[in-house]
Amino acid sequence: MSTAPSPGTQVVEERGALDRFFEITRRGSTRGTEVRGGVVTFVTMAYIVILNPIILSSSPDVAGDSLGFAQVAAVTALTAGVMTILFGLISRLPFAFAAGLGINSFLAVSVVGQVTWPEAMGLVMINGIIIVILAATGLRRLIFDAVPVALKTAITVGIGLFIAFIGFVDAGFVSSTGASSPPVGLGVNGSIATIPTLLFVLTLLLCAILMVLRVRGALLIGLVAGTVAAVIIESIWHLGPKVGADGDINAGGWSLSVPALPSSWVSIPDLSLVGQVDLFGAFGRIGGLAATMLVFTLVFTNFFDAMGTMTGLSREADLANEKGDFPRLRSALVVEGVGAIAGGFTSSSSNTVFVESASGIGEGARTGLSNVVTGLLFLLAMFLTPLTTIVPSEVASAALVIVGALMMSQIRHVDLSDLSVLIPVFLTVTVMPFTYSIANGIGAGFISWVVIRSLSGKAKEISPLLWVVAAGFVVYFARGPIEAALGG
Repeated sequence: MSTAPSPGTQVVEERGALDRFFEITRRGSTRGTEVRGGVVTFVTMAYIVILNPIILSSSPDVAGDSLGFAQVAAVTALTAGVMTILFGLISRLPFAFAAGLGINSFLAVSVVGQVTWPEAMGLVMINGIIIVILAATGLRRLIFDAVPVALKTAITVGIGLFIAFIGFVDAGFVSSTGASSPPVGLGVNGSIATIPTLLFVLTLLLCAILMVLRVRGALLIGLVAGTVAAVIIESIWHLGPKVGADGDINAGGWSLSVPALPSSWVSIPDLSLVGQVDLFGAFGRIGGLAATMLVFTLVFTNFFDAMGTMTGLSREADLANEKGDFPRLRSALVVEGVGAIAGGFTSSSSNTVFVESASGIGEGARTGLSNVVTGLLFLLAMFLTPLTTIVPSEVASAALVIVGALMMSQIRHVDLSDLSVLIPVFLTVTVMPFTYSIANGIGAGFISWVVIRSLSGKAKEISPLLWVVAAGFVVYFARGPIEAALGG
């Protein structure tokens, strides 16, 4: 007599193995809940496939070369899909990955004006390698603990304001006046004078209303609605691009892409950017000191944003203990560093944990199975990249402003009654958007914290590691005179 199990028995055993691997029942979840959570997380994160190429493709590098929009969209979806699945399988946590908005903006605004895109992505990979080493050795946790909570929060808030300011500028809501005072103003001569900018305002309000009403996928719904409106507007008024092919300026036109239906809706993803990296080229182009400081900034931005996000998500999912530790902490930190390496290798920018994963957690997701679902949906999105060319930057900028607002909300966790805390936090938050530099804000905050707190009788409360970091930023701010003195 055959002793082979029946097909039904095999299914039960397979499901049991899946449950045990992801600890679904143990964490109070079900397979159906995990699938729904994964879908919701994807819906709330899908906008990154649109925003990331807009940010990265809009800035030519020092050699005048730009990344292709469709290519960036394809590698954005590819890297997000692979890293989200990898994190789910290794760390078994419901934290999805994608290109971090803070770092991609830093690359587009501050880095590629000095180096080429392959060299910039090489710096991102070096940043990831450093993070992996720090995580594997346990130093990442030590460094994170050395930085005061107030400064960690201020960095997140400052990046949020920086991202929002970029959104306002890209949408034409804020523009340069061309005068020394005031340097910027509202729209055109103090008015919302163009249809694209008006559409930005309407899209922003729609996204905000949907989020207040707690509608799932509010950002994605807002972006889709704004894009549909943009296509209709363009088909009626034919606004065209802001800068014509002959260089003529059309003040009322679209800033980047002109919204129009593509000739095809589905395409084979163009993955030609994969591997287009020059790992150490930036050091030869701008010098060791300047390149090192850029890596330093990338590490700090990546470092604190990811740690804070994972800590918050684990608490929201009831997976953290009283110390804030969560299951497989070290492996989670290592894989997060791998996300930066993968993002640099594919030219999609550093991939990190997304706070939008909270939407899936709110749906009930508690395990890495939801990540597998989210990752598979991102891989499917690779074949839909023609759709991303429809979205004008004025519409996408609304999501940047909303994300900036969400990041700014973290300031509520800081006690600002102590002036020795208030001033460094204020400098961190304000210097970032005012100088258009994340690095400057972090440096201003760290240096002012060390100086003000130590000279007000609180030197013993400052970690020696923070002194080292502050000294590094002093060098960073003085790198011009230092390089000149060294003949660089």
